[in-house]
Amino acid sequence: MRIVVLTGGIGGARFLTGVRAYARQAGAEVTAVVNVGDDVVMHGLRICPDLDSVMYTLGGGADRDRGWGRAGETWTVKEELAAYGAEPTWFGLGDRDVATHLVRTTMLNAGYPLSAVTEALCARWQPGIRLLPATDDRLETHVVVSDPDGPGDGGVRPADGPAGEPTRRAIHFQEWWVRHRGALPTHQFVFVGAEAAKPAAGVLDALAEADVVLVAPSNPVVSIAPILAVPGLREALAGNRAPVVGVSPIIGGAPVRGMADRCLAVLGVPCTAAGVGGLYGARSADGLLDGWLVDSADAGAEVPGLAVRSAPLWMTDEAATTAMVRAAVDLAATVGRTGTAGGPA
Repeated sequence: MRIVVLTGGIGGARFLTGVRAYARQAGAEVTAVVNVGDDVVMHGLRICPDLDSVMYTLGGGADRDRGWGRAGETWTVKEELAAYGAEPTWFGLGDRDVATHLVRTTMLNAGYPLSAVTEALCARWQPGIRLLPATDDRLETHVVVSDPDGPGDGGVRPADGPAGEPTRRAIHFQEWWVRHRGALPTHQFVFVGAEAAKPAAGVLDALAEADVVLVAPSNPVVSIAPILAVPGLREALAGNRAPVVGVSPIIGGAPVRGMADRCLAVLGVPCTAAGVGGLYGARSADGLLDGWLVDSADAGAEVPGLAVRSAPLWMTDEAATTAMVRAAVDLAATVGRTGTAGGPA
């Protein structure tokens, strides 16, 4: 069996620990197609938060208490940068993490594509699955907000438009997420560079050869949507033979972690398991999914055109995460190409 997972964020990284455990039991091969919309250049270094979260988590090097970054991290470089007044001060680079970014940036500057660089980095961490960036090209998530640095409430600058109308500007997702904690008036998410991007080497082949595709319980707006924004990826999913099953990142009306609720609000999508399932939509109606796995607390949720099943989705440990992956794969086995088998359960 060949399993492909669309993933991003810390929740996606933890989900992959269960996918890997399931694959070992089932003798399956796993390829993770990872979001790069969070990628950013800081202090001259290329930082890939989602790729690194997956690599560190599966490689046993992640900080379990914080949920991100390296275990045993120290912060001398961050302190020295602050002493120089080097901006941005709101984004911290740990000493251990800097080594990863140095190696990546050096290889990228030498002309290697991000997919090849990721493979080289994984030679150290041995994640047990194949990691592929969604694209080797530049793709960054930017957020259109009411200007946080403008005068007055919401950055009101009457000279820029009708009196009292807040000015808007785009900031990188990392600034919106880390510096402002998503608290700014937010209007739109834009995937800069997506229209010119191409799927990274190996991505389309992995999708074509997949027996099942899983969409991790990652933020649907800023972790999964940037992957689908790469031209050719959505079409590859629509045209392949493998069932596509998503796992809800919402349990009982709240995100498992992170700020998916704020992101969904910008799109006008309810922060519910059914709301996110509807956002993805059914492949039979030009959407993404054939099946949708929700938590037991959301049993009875209905999404038009989708086979909806429920199972415990709290990833409390590897065993629980493996069980939810098994439930997702079992659901994939029950849905046909149109994804309409069965109903809510």
